[in-house]
Amino acid sequence: MEPSAIIAAVLSVVNTSRLIVHLFQRQMQRNRARRQRKLREDMNSERGTDLSQSTGPRPIEIMVAMGHVDPVERRFWARETSTDWWDRIVLQVWDESQWLRNFRMRKGTFLELCELLSPALKRQDTRMRAALTIQKRVAIALWKLTTPDSYRSVANQFGVGKSTVGVAVMQVAHGIVDLLLSKVVTLGDVQVIIDGFFSMGFPNCGGAIDGTHIPILGPDHQGSQYINRKGYFSMVLQALVDHKGRFTNINVGWPGKVHDARVFKNSGLFRRLQEGIYFPDRKITVGDVEMPIVILGDPAYPLMPWLMKPYTGALDTEKELFNYRLSKCRMVVECAFGRLKGRWRSLLT
Repeated sequence: MEPSAIIAAVLSVVNTSRLIVHLFQRQMQRNRARRQRKLREDMNSERGTDLSQSTGPRPIEIMVAMGHVDPVERRFWARETSTDWWDRIVLQVWDESQWLRNFRMRKGTFLELCELLSPALKRQDTRMRAALTIQKRVAIALWKLTTPDSYRSVANQFGVGKSTVGVAVMQVAHGIVDLLLSKVVTLGDVQVIIDGFFSMGFPNCGGAIDGTHIPILGPDHQGSQYINRKGYFSMVLQALVDHKGRFTNINVGWPGKVHDARVFKNSGLFRRLQEGIYFPDRKITVGDVEMPIVILGDPAYPLMPWLMKPYTGALDTEKELFNYRLSKCRMVVECAFGRLKGRWRSLLT
């Protein structure tokens, strides 16, 4: 071997050794500084151990120093999944009927919903990965809420992880509650509601009320309180709806064991109706009685001047006609609940 080649090889080994020694010295300094910082933090009981520092020289650094590999930018890896179905088919190919059938709304309504929820759902990209778009996050939540598909199935459909589906559902739900609940679930034009119920056979009616059970997983604390009369765990949803079955007032969260009447008497709706501040003061005369705006309930609810319920026992023709008209108007709330039944259980899979 030529002397120059021997000298070059020796210098290469020496330089590499110096670089490795330098790496170890720098790591020892880091470890010493970290131990001192940890000692101060433990004494102050304010912070935990700093895990941002490496605990030793990484093999890749030694290999780079020795010239075995070229230095590359550090990356975070994630499993590749296909998003073609959402990006190229749903957004670009589906027509209005397909949107209605699968998302329960037209594409224009979907885009409007995304715009309304954008303040709550907007996320920034990170070095690890790009954030899901608002449209995709809302679509994932709607698909899960409107179909009986499992979280795994929805994840495969949209090309995301199973946990991402759960996060998207909760984010969209919280966004709807925070931004839209007070705007969408509202009384609206009372006279239009009264006219709608009058065309169905009941005068001066401002809504129909009922309760239904939302299936839930059994809680660890006081689980027996959530078992309803049908034998499964649930929470009670109380809803007042207008003549088209649109929710105008809701109350949710009571354990499934609680009776509808108790939920009603402890709700803000009952208090406002009792104080006469929920509906405008619009009375009509029926026979020799002044009738305020009323709501309609089933036999479980208390009879009040502003709450009508069916007659029970032996009925004459007039009472049967009253019950028929009341029952016909109350069908709107049953239809509203019917649109929800069969969807809630899919959230538990």
